[in-house]
Amino acid sequence: MNGNLYTLFQSRFPTDPEACCFEKPDGSRVSYLETDRDSGRMAGVLRAAGVEPGDRVMVQVEKSVESALLYLACLRAGAVYLPLNTAYTVHEVAYFFEDAEPKLVVCSTQNRIGMAAMMNGRFGAQLHTLDGDATGSLMEALAQATEDDRITELDRDDLAAILYTSGTTGRSKGAMLSHDNLASNALALHQIWGWQESDVLIHALPIFHVHGLFVAIHCALLNGSPMLFLPKFDAGAILQRIPRATVLMGVPTFYTRLLERPELNRDLCANMRLFISGSAPLLAETFNEFEQRTGKRILERYGMTEAGMITSNPLIGERSAGSVGYFLPGVSGRVADDQGCEVARGTPGVLEITGPNVFKGYWRMPEKTATEFRADGYFITGDIASMTDDGRITIVGRAKDLIISGGFNVYPKEIELLIDEIDGVKESAVIGVPHPDFGEAVVAVLVADGSRPLSESDVIGQLADRLAKFKQPKRVVLLPELPRNTMGKVQKNQLRERYKESFH
Repeated sequence: MNGNLYTLFQSRFPTDPEACCFEKPDGSRVSYLETDRDSGRMAGVLRAAGVEPGDRVMVQVEKSVESALLYLACLRAGAVYLPLNTAYTVHEVAYFFEDAEPKLVVCSTQNRIGMAAMMNGRFGAQLHTLDGDATGSLMEALAQATEDDRITELDRDDLAAILYTSGTTGRSKGAMLSHDNLASNALALHQIWGWQESDVLIHALPIFHVHGLFVAIHCALLNGSPMLFLPKFDAGAILQRIPRATVLMGVPTFYTRLLERPELNRDLCANMRLFISGSAPLLAETFNEFEQRTGKRILERYGMTEAGMITSNPLIGERSAGSVGYFLPGVSGRVADDQGCEVARGTPGVLEITGPNVFKGYWRMPEKTATEFRADGYFITGDIASMTDDGRITIVGRAKDLIISGGFNVYPKEIELLIDEIDGVKESAVIGVPHPDFGEAVVAVLVADGSRPLSESDVIGQLADRLAKFKQPKRVVLLPELPRNTMGKVQKNQLRERYKESFH
């Protein structure tokens, strides 16, 4: 039996091949028949570019139906899909290129020259372009391609994707996800969220991370459902589509922005079956206000790059504000101390998990992988959680100072290293503080060395071309010195407490 994830999707496509798979923003539709045909032809284009099973395909393009087809083509060809945030600069992309050694890179036309210069012919990698308006060299090659219905025969444990998650040391780690990791997670979500034949998904998430790429697209494909595919979050466009849809997946920012719109009400949402939130903590006030306005309770779930989705509030039953619910079918977990020993229920500790969704390790980092797993196979998430007697999970903090801003992971060390290179900076500490729109905002606290004047705008300006926008500090604070404990470690908890009202 072919363990290729695409064969699972294909087996669940609707019996009517003309049924809609993607609806573009202009209202034009791509059927399941066209999705199957064009992803096959595009897989042929990848093979023609020298991509063989196991080769990496690194992709940094704007979201479009065609970019989703490229992902499906990589599955079909047995390639390892490596998506990158479109906000990353060429400076940041260079690390991923050198680490992953892709056989093919796909970028936007406007980035082609910079990308080609960065690649410089290394690893024999080919370069294609793909733009949000369905143009570029990849689409030109597709237009010339012949029919190709092949689906590469794979083992379930073969790699399907590598998603990079930054490390607290500043070095990004490539989480290796197999076809079975993704398939098992999608099947579990499809089951517990009660997908129905009539479901229609509004897809407004980016597709370079787990939430938009795997959770949203996979559930829709498994259900043979239409996706109303938007290039980005647009409150007006979502509100326009809500009467025709039944499911929306978003980050908390989606819901705070929708609540700003007076037209959001019970009548508009009458047809909606499920509003799902994840990628960052949902504030209780957002949960409660959304229910008052729409009559719908947002379903919050919890996951991470290394394991896809891990927990979910129940479809039927109590959805508790601030809780991320229960472990998914097939997933087991515990709340443990530093030694991996389970702590008493209700006591905070580190969440550790095991299950078919848990990744295969970090790309080319066997030592790092080994430190992240217990001897009995449990993965140490690094998140601080508590568990009730009946197994309900609440995430109460993060062990590794991770900042989640607008649903995107921000690792302080990467930013601190760049700030410390700025003339006039003696040292820095980067923290996350509560923000009404983004969940958390990045704040840089620094100490000057006195060699030159420093200002907030000066520091932010020097980081603009070196960091993706979501990583850039929204505030820069200068202090005479950083608070430290007796061991000399910077007390970031004190800084977070001091500046927690910065955006309120």
